[in-house]
Amino acid sequence: MTDYAIYLLDPSGIVTTWNPGAQRFKGYTADEIIGQPFSRFYTEEDQKAGVPGRALETAKRTGKFEAEGWRVRKDGSRFWAYVVIDPIRHPAGGLIGYAKITRDITERKEAQEKLEKAREFSFQSQKLEAIGQLTGGIAHDFSNLLAAVLGSLELLRKRLPDDPKARALLENAIQGAQRGTALTKRMLAFARAHELKFEVIGIPELVRGMGDFLQKSIGPSFNLETRFPLALKAVNVDANQLELALLNLTLNARDAMPDGGDIVLAAREESIEVGHSTRLEAGQYIRLSVTDTGEGMDEETLRKATEPFFTTKAVGQGTGLGLSMVHGFAEQSGGRLILRSRKDRGTTAEIWLPVAKTSAQPIAPTQAASGKTLRPLSIVAVDDDPMVLMNTVAMLEDLGHTVFEAYSGKEALEILGRENSVDLVVTDQAMPKMTGTELAKVIRDEWPDIPVLLATGYADRDPRDDIGLPRLAKPYLQRDLSDAIEQMNPPRRKADRVVPLRTQSGPVR
Repeated sequence: MTDYAIYLLDPSGIVTTWNPGAQRFKGYTADEIIGQPFSRFYTEEDQKAGVPGRALETAKRTGKFEAEGWRVRKDGSRFWAYVVIDPIRHPAGGLIGYAKITRDITERKEAQEKLEKAREFSFQSQKLEAIGQLTGGIAHDFSNLLAAVLGSLELLRKRLPDDPKARALLENAIQGAQRGTALTKRMLAFARAHELKFEVIGIPELVRGMGDFLQKSIGPSFNLETRFPLALKAVNVDANQLELALLNLTLNARDAMPDGGDIVLAAREESIEVGHSTRLEAGQYIRLSVTDTGEGMDEETLRKATEPFFTTKAVGQGTGLGLSMVHGFAEQSGGRLILRSRKDRGTTAEIWLPVAKTSAQPIAPTQAASGKTLRPLSIVAVDDDPMVLMNTVAMLEDLGHTVFEAYSGKEALEILGRENSVDLVVTDQAMPKMTGTELAKVIRDEWPDIPVLLATGYADRDPRDDIGLPRLAKPYLQRDLSDAIEQMNPPRRKADRVVPLRTQSGPVR
């Protein structure tokens, strides 16, 4: 029999017989092992702890010893063994020796460990998904509230008397609201609900462009080093969000080294196959990493590191949203954030991003809006939140536009059906019964010459419903709204525009 190691021991634990299975498992021939103590099969730690002697004593006292543990082969390698030891007694009752059976179950143990890891990964993924949905919903609602607060404060600033104390209080309120805006954006990034603007970029070029800024951010006590291959494929990503993610990771690396140290930014191309440990889809990826030589994290801290609001920093020194934001950004970009860390051995944070299908093109500088006064337009403002709608209407009217209010897509269509001089529609996205993109599709079908601006703080649309609408991220200031409208350059409508008569079967021209 070769599937089991079966051999006998004398009362003191000396091997007296040896079968082919024992030779196959442990590597010793019968001549090499008979007459030797069976304790030599145990690890050094178990031998020092007296495990072999306790095993024989247990078998003698209770009639059987059964356990699993590491055992050592002749070549020094280890295997996971299932062991049974039975005492053998003389008919008169005296102990003659022991029968020992050992089975190599290393493969089963490894399979169980993989299964447990998969279960733990699934549990963590489900937990983060649930937290992400909750966080995204809360952030969306707060985004609407902050939009109303910021817009109202900005309009109030124009009308406030020249009182230094009152103006200081107002500016303080605006700064507080802006900090809240930054917080909600990080929450939305974690929830993978932040609107991303994808473009094909080269990572080395992006990192070199922000190298001086990163060095100034971490200070002179830290050495920032970059390691990139001569040729590296481009990625399709939101450049601003990637820069923010790199800044977050670099600052985290700095904070992990209070006495200074080295921070290395590196990138390399990786090929992922089905079933890879990263659990990414098969394909080509760029692995962008930030490595420090700092304090590192233990397993418990590492497991919680990407959860929102979890932080090891002192109160007031961090929100606990930096890593969670990077996690959400990477997931939304089709990649993954992977953390590798050991206590007192430093940390490596890796952002895996899929390789772009096209080559990177030089990024043209963004053309800022001219800031000139817009010509008066006739605008339909659509939002199901009364406070946000009131704020939007007030900002548009302050810019000199004529505004029609609509609390739903249905009301907006009714206004378009009776008003023949509408130049533009500004609509929220997440609305009951009819979303902003659904409204835009109807407008495009019935009034193709009326442009639509989608104002939203939540990327909740199905990518298949994307119809190329210009978008304005909430919360926004009046100048953001003005710039967005100016960039659209909506044509001034004629008063004699033909208004379609809506019927149950559709419009009649």
